[in-house]
Amino acid sequence: MADNAIINEIGEWLIDQALAEPEVTEIFKQLCCRLYSAGIPLTRARLLWPTLHPLFQAETVLWNLNEEIEMEQFSHRDDVSPEWMASPYEYIMRTGVEFVRRKLVGENALLDFPVTKDFAAEGFTDYFLNSTAFHSTAVRNTRMDSGIFVSWASKRPNGFSEDDIRSLQKIQRRFATAVKTGVQKRIAVNITETYLGRHAGSEVLDGAIKLGDGRETQAVVWYADMRDSTALAEAMAPAHFLELLNDYFECTAAPAIAHGGEVLDFIGDAVLAIFPYDSEKVRQQAIRCATLALEDTLRAGERINAERAAAGKQTFRYGIGLNCGPLMFGNIGVPSRLAFSVIGPTINQAERIENLTKDLDVRVLTTREIAQATQDRWVSMGEHGLKGVHHAQEVFGLRAEVKG
Repeated sequence: MADNAIINEIGEWLIDQALAEPEVTEIFKQLCCRLYSAGIPLTRARLLWPTLHPLFQAETVLWNLNEEIEMEQFSHRDDVSPEWMASPYEYIMRTGVEFVRRKLVGENALLDFPVTKDFAAEGFTDYFLNSTAFHSTAVRNTRMDSGIFVSWASKRPNGFSEDDIRSLQKIQRRFATAVKTGVQKRIAVNITETYLGRHAGSEVLDGAIKLGDGRETQAVVWYADMRDSTALAEAMAPAHFLELLNDYFECTAAPAIAHGGEVLDFIGDAVLAIFPYDSEKVRQQAIRCATLALEDTLRAGERINAERAAAGKQTFRYGIGLNCGPLMFGNIGVPSRLAFSVIGPTINQAERIENLTKDLDVRVLTTREIAQATQDRWVSMGEHGLKGVHHAQEVFGLRAEVKG
């Protein structure tokens, strides 16, 4: 049985965490350890909450006594799994009760959920699931109510005492207050990274939210554009064109992200990405990453188009221009409606280089500066004038593609 004064101290500690910037995983780990030290016979605990993320619907943290804490994210899915429908979580959501308590051994044992049968088979003796709703939160379109679920399980022969349960209930609301702060921070990061990119999102969350806020930086610029997109949009049903567009983005944007680039904008059917650098060593690495991303893009394009053709669907073509140099990274627009993006001649030249891929009948072109860093991959295609640029510029194509 936990000492009431110690439980109160844990509650005050949770208030302090709520006033700071708590990291959800760490605060849950610390809470479980403090409750165990206070005499509550915890063997296992799980925290679950809904989130806003393009890939994940919910996140969970699992604590086991004397083991490393684990975090898991649950992907969006159109159907509801049988496991979820048979869970005590779904029961709480459906009935509106705040908790489920189940003794797992003895004459009062009740194993009416599959999970309680599993726990009993693993030697657990007691299970307690408690929920706390969040009000006025941003998470609306999930199957879970906004808030948290916390499950506690014990292997002590007699399980939790009634005082233990009261202590866990007492601590729940303060814990929920602290966790809400951490969850909302995670959601804010998810949203800004999804819509702005990792670096731009970080800049905005750090306070760069006024018109003109920004800084000079250097980067490898990646500019991809779909060929004949206007004609395709007019000829195809909107849903089919949207599917085509997302397949094209999977080909031209995903590899850039996978190799450390940041997609700053989807400009219609164009992709603007950067690989930032602040030193010569990092510049070389940025160029290598962009070159590897290009190779992955070409392979992905061939694979995706082959799959689309086999299914009788419209295929797509595209061009990519690479450039590197200085640019301005910051807020543009009007005070009431801003976009965090990059501007400057380096961006404009990357777009002009991409446009040249149509005339030279290649998918990728870059500048001498990038080609020199990975010479074995590039071949010169001569000097060419770029619209708006006063002098002709030598451009390079991927050796494998030009030979083909």
